[in-house]
Amino acid sequence: MRTIAIVAGGDSPEQGVSMKSADEVAKALQTHYETYIIIIKGSNWYWEDERGRCFSIDKNDFTLNLHEKRIRFDAVFIAIHGTPGENGLLQGYFDILGIPYTSCDAFCSALTFNKNACKLFLKEYGIPMAESILIRRGETVNTKALLSKIGLPCFVKPNDSGSSFGVSKVKKEEDLFPSFNKAFEESDEVLVEAFMEGREVACGVVKAAGKKIVLPITEIIPKNEFFDYEAKYSPGKSDEITPANIGEKLTEEIQHLSSQIYDLLGCKGIVRVDFIIVKGKPLFLEINTVPGMSSESLIPKQAAAAGISTTDLYTMVIEDLFLKQE
Repeated sequence: MRTIAIVAGGDSPEQGVSMKSADEVAKALQTHYETYIIIIKGSNWYWEDERGRCFSIDKNDFTLNLHEKRIRFDAVFIAIHGTPGENGLLQGYFDILGIPYTSCDAFCSALTFNKNACKLFLKEYGIPMAESILIRRGETVNTKALLSKIGLPCFVKPNDSGSSFGVSKVKKEEDLFPSFNKAFEESDEVLVEAFMEGREVACGVVKAAGKKIVLPITEIIPKNEFFDYEAKYSPGKSDEITPANIGEKLTEEIQHLSSQIYDLLGCKGIVRVDFIIVKGKPLFLEINTVPGMSSESLIPKQAAAAGISTTDLYTMVIEDLFLKQE
């Protein structure tokens, strides 16, 4: 039986969500692999046994040191949302060690984690999206010029942070700078994005082991002002309808666009692409290359709607890693 490390935790506010994702992944994989949830928090990398004892990871070769033996991992399932699991840092480390992992490679992860860079890249290929402006810490901002391009209301968000931390919907000019300060708590760069009035949808895509699976689309109807952290992870704070009731033609267009974006960016494994449907046209919002895998997350719900078990889905992605080694 192969041995799989499921890395979880991380150094972003999404630590808790990551731990939930890792627990669900471990449950799904327990009949096929020997799994260890490896917790990564800063320089502290360890596995915790059922008795609460912690055993450290040797970062020289990513082995687990138990008293009686040393565990070497055949592959890594990355379940860290945010840094260092979604921005390319861990991917580069595993590339150096030659250990296969389930997510996008280092370049793709870094590109997609940077919202502005990702949008500029996709814009070159004609992917439709909202207007946006990048602001770096310390820059002087001319709010009149900014709003003449972006308009009100608008969204202010950290450029390289996930799960809606530090995001504000701004309706008045005087609220811009407080929203910048909030976003700068999460990142050194802030993205100001034009508000898109429409329906928010998400589509999971998996390409592995010779298969291409574009999952059913989910429509997200937040009960808060927008799909913020509370709406994402608090039961009852949003309605998530899978499959989305948007008609066959629009469903096919969004699924095709999701698959196209996956290929343009050079993604691997499981990703989720988010859109806003404005006047019947899907506009790209963002892509998640390490989407949530907890019971509240969209990918497991979309897989269930497609009649695919999470065990089959995650196993397919892991087995693809070994096919590439042959």
